[in-house]
Amino acid sequence: MNSALPSAVAALLDQQQGDRVLMVDDVPDNLSLLHDALDEHGYIVLAATSGEAALACVQQGRPDIVLLDAMMPGMDGFEVARRLKADPSTAHIPIIFMTGLTETEHLVAALQAGGVDYVTKPLDPRAVLARMQVHLQGARQARQTRQALDAFGYASIAVRASSGRLLWQTPLARELLQLYYGTIAPQTPAPVLAWLRKTLDEMASHTPADGMPPQEPARLCAELGARRLSFRLHHCIGEETPGAGAASSPAVGAAAGGDWLIVMREVSDVAVIRSLGLAFSLTAREAEVLYWVVKGKINRDIGEILGASPATVKKHLERIHAKLGVETRTAAASMALTRVREMHPQWEV
Repeated sequence: MNSALPSAVAALLDQQQGDRVLMVDDVPDNLSLLHDALDEHGYIVLAATSGEAALACVQQGRPDIVLLDAMMPGMDGFEVARRLKADPSTAHIPIIFMTGLTETEHLVAALQAGGVDYVTKPLDPRAVLARMQVHLQGARQARQTRQALDAFGYASIAVRASSGRLLWQTPLARELLQLYYGTIAPQTPAPVLAWLRKTLDEMASHTPADGMPPQEPARLCAELGARRLSFRLHHCIGEETPGAGAASSPAVGAAAGGDWLIVMREVSDVAVIRSLGLAFSLTAREAEVLYWVVKGKINRDIGEILGASPATVKKHLERIHAKLGVETRTAAASMALTRVREMHPQWEV
């Protein structure tokens, strides 16, 4: 069992295959009871005997599931669960409570703290393994979905509508939110949260006509130079009330709360700008100026985007006119647009 994880051990774990299970219990004998059964079934077993050690182990070992004792001296299991769920980097990890307390109030407390399930002591390894399989399957599917989204240039985040808390995000989403909005989890960018709540309110108040499929909610778009980031509301992934089922459709108002999956996609026109430069023998800055002319921007706007004065933009535009053999910006934009669409048929102004 691994109660501490030096960097060398953590690096070794990264090379191993199999699901990682973190067992947390202040009684070592309870850990030993499960260890052999988990090891025989191919799990990589980590262990901690205190709440503080459990939090450190999660950060270093990144388990796929946590078996957590509810009652421990010092930091109890409820507090450990709350901290894990408050951190977007660990909020997705399923937590199964191990408890000898069967009163309803304790079981409700376990769910409210972020647990997805519980097993009662004395522990039956077969029952624990069965419950783990149920929740690991869902966790694997969610992880594979997030990885697939990132691999295809998409990113995803989960946001709680009522509080505006960013519950989790993929690595690509983290980079994009920092780049476009300068925010980090658990803060959801204000424009994104405002769009989410407005969209949910509109969907809740809209009654689709009989036989007509519901319309896709409007998307949010943000621009950063020649890069554009779009946000699409995907679906409700869970209710805030412990034990409540997820909504079967996204037609739930913001007032009802709920956790929502949002898919992001960035599109960059860097290739378009490079194509303009090659097609008309322009410098990199001239190609950028021509791109923004095609986008309908005036010299003052282009100067603000590129960090140059309107006079400098005007000089670039004069050289562009000479190279294209035209006299007006309208003619230059038309020629450039025609050429771009030849090289990038799917491109939209």
